[in-house]
Amino acid sequence: MDILATLTEEFSLRQAQVEAVVNLIDEGNTIPFIARYRKEVHGGMDDQTLRSLSERLEYLRGLEKQREDVKERIEAAGALTPERLSALEKAATLAEIEDIYRPYRPKRRTRATIAKEKGLELLAASLWEQGNGDPLEMAAAYVDEEKEVTTPEEAFNGALDILAEQISDDASLRRRLRVVAFAQAELVAKAVDPEAETVYKMYYDFRQPVRSAAGHRVLAVNRGEKEEALKVSVEFDREKALSIVYSASVKQPCEKNACSEAVRQAAEDSYDRLIFPSLEREIRASLTENASEAAIKVFSVNLRQLLMQPPVKGKTALGLDPGYRTGCKVAVVDETGRVLDTGVIYPTHSGRKVEEAKEFLSGLIRKYKVQIIAIGNGTASRETEQFTAGVIAALKEEGVEPLPAYAMVSEAGASVYSASPLAAKEFPQFDLTLRSAVSIARRLQDPLAELVKIDPKAIGVGQYQHDMPQKRLNEALSGVVEDCVNSVGVDLNTASPSLLEKVSGLSQAVSKNIVAYREENGAFKSRAELKKVPKLGPKAFEQCAGFLRVPESAEMLDHTAVHPESYSAAKGLLKLCGYSAEDLRENRISGLPERLSAFGEEKAAQELGTGVPTLKDIVSELLKPGRDPRDELPPVLLRSDVLSADDLKVGMELSGTVRNVTDFGAFVDIGVHQDGLVHISQICKKFIRHPGEVLHVGDVVRVKVLSVENNGKRIGLSMRDVPQNTNLQ
Repeated sequence: MDILATLTEEFSLRQAQVEAVVNLIDEGNTIPFIARYRKEVHGGMDDQTLRSLSERLEYLRGLEKQREDVKERIEAAGALTPERLSALEKAATLAEIEDIYRPYRPKRRTRATIAKEKGLELLAASLWEQGNGDPLEMAAAYVDEEKEVTTPEEAFNGALDILAEQISDDASLRRRLRVVAFAQAELVAKAVDPEAETVYKMYYDFRQPVRSAAGHRVLAVNRGEKEEALKVSVEFDREKALSIVYSASVKQPCEKNACSEAVRQAAEDSYDRLIFPSLEREIRASLTENASEAAIKVFSVNLRQLLMQPPVKGKTALGLDPGYRTGCKVAVVDETGRVLDTGVIYPTHSGRKVEEAKEFLSGLIRKYKVQIIAIGNGTASRETEQFTAGVIAALKEEGVEPLPAYAMVSEAGASVYSASPLAAKEFPQFDLTLRSAVSIARRLQDPLAELVKIDPKAIGVGQYQHDMPQKRLNEALSGVVEDCVNSVGVDLNTASPSLLEKVSGLSQAVSKNIVAYREENGAFKSRAELKKVPKLGPKAFEQCAGFLRVPESAEMLDHTAVHPESYSAAKGLLKLCGYSAEDLRENRISGLPERLSAFGEEKAAQELGTGVPTLKDIVSELLKPGRDPRDELPPVLLRSDVLSADDLKVGMELSGTVRNVTDFGAFVDIGVHQDGLVHISQICKKFIRHPGEVLHVGDVVRVKVLSVENNGKRIGLSMRDVPQNTNLQ
């Protein structure tokens, strides 16, 4: 297989582009670095396309390695015919390679191997020829009590076992059956106990064509099977399948040829006992793999959107981690995330405790001039929200300024973080519950910086994430985190080790060394000082430098995403356009684009020794040093009052925040304890294949209440006839 040609075709790129990217990857460059700083080389591909190409490259190289291994093994067995070699070279998947290797793969002791040990291979070969003759008379010649073949019938049945395995090992037959089965088979689920009340009731009599089985349904029936609520199988027209098997094995009409009838029996046994069970496993595995990949993609998209939610910068925040018995944990952090105060209140207990809680919370808000309040959305969150809204209302009556607003914050993973060694090292003076409150407050201030401390699987913006292939899920989610961190950039003098290790080129050990150097020598004065950090070599510096910001540096370019390798080009550009370093420092270069345009972009790029894409990036960075791409997104929805499920009425229109996007719809936080579901059919009037085409985690949307069931535990919402601020109509 020509891997470059395959990638070129699959990604609809020029081969030179693909070759350039493969070379960059093989040289040890990271995807964020390639995406940002090697645009001229690959033609401006984005980080997601580059990562997909990198993953596909790894798969195809694995496929080639497997192809070579199988080729060597078949050759060692003395069976590498030109036909097999050709089939092997044409095989496009691991399954096809495995089919070719199947006859030569070491097998456990089967009925066929036992028959071969008894010397019945020649009899099987004679039957396979399907000449004239009586099979039992032919079998009589193989009766041998020393080999434990005592009757002609035993010899005959042993030969059929050999034929059944031989037919099962036919790679071309399996390929034909696979194509037809994937096109025509059905995935079927039945209840183990039809009377049992389980969450899988909608799948008690489920049937869907394999070719169109929805991924979330495949994962649902898999979980139902695992929890012993469902029996799951694949159904395929047996007669149609047998006709395909017969066509590949039976040479003569069976009624006229006894040997052909024997082969027909072997073929039927082969299909029922060997081929179909294997085919069923393969179909189930393929459905699960495809569903998992789709779910991982949804999870990745949701995670990216969650991590890239706009931060609420420069505000003192108060975090509330709700709870009943153990109370509501409180933490106040300043605008940089430094903890100012902590405590525990009991807003769901007795009247005296509630009054004490009001006094304590009001005191903290006044003392620290709290501007935003983050409330975790877990247990007791509704009661805590109502309590907080009451406190804000009382402060408003008193004329307190500034008056805080609050937002509900997903607390998924907060308990995982608070119990982690990382949290213990960061906050050794606090117990785990108070650490969780600090995390919730910081999530509102800067979601990305806080959420990178948590295992992405624990953040809870996917579907069936615990059923995914964990290695693949971890790879995909780690890639998303890496891309997000590097697209935003990291302050070298405030970043935690957990944030630094997500920066392109920085390992966990080097990230710890950076923090240790910072603690020992004080804040970094420049990017160049990074070279003094132990174990941070030239390659690591090249990969990470552009993504690290040093606001304290006297070199203004250290504040930007301009890579040190382009500093001379950036300074040359300023000079070319009549600006000085002082103009840059005082932000007096707003006319830069017009002056560059007048000079000519291509001419300037050539004179400065850089490419046009890099030149455009330099201009963008010089105009807005330290620009945060998240600032361009819609702000977080802040509230000052509260609804309960009892307040909801059908037809009511509300604003809400999208919390999760799945294959079947989106869950929207409308300010009550339970998120409402906007089914895919209720998102917009135009046809969409997936909710993710128009909705993203963190979007603020307008919704209409369609239904409220189960005391507010099931809320149906619609966006179809509600005016939006986005292109969702």
